[in-house]
Amino acid sequence: SSPAITAVRALLSRTLRVVTNDNRVFLGTFVGTDQLLNLLLVNTEEFLLEPCLNAGGRYVGQILIPWRMVKQVGA
Repeated sequence: SSPAITAVRALLSRTLRVVTNDNRVFLGTFVGTDQLLNLLLVNTEEFLLEPCLNAGGRYVGQILIPWRMVKQVGA
């Protein structure tokens, strides 16, 4: 396995914080990617970065985030 694949495997089942380019934050458990490298999260909550609109999180469950929308990822 390449170092990149090893690094992604190390993130499996960890909680990730994904910021998208439309100012949303998804907090969920990383379970993998698809062939196009979109991120698959489960048990996910969605938050808005704009404080005036943020009334707490919203449970969205399982979500596939297109890689083009990903601005930042943190574990």
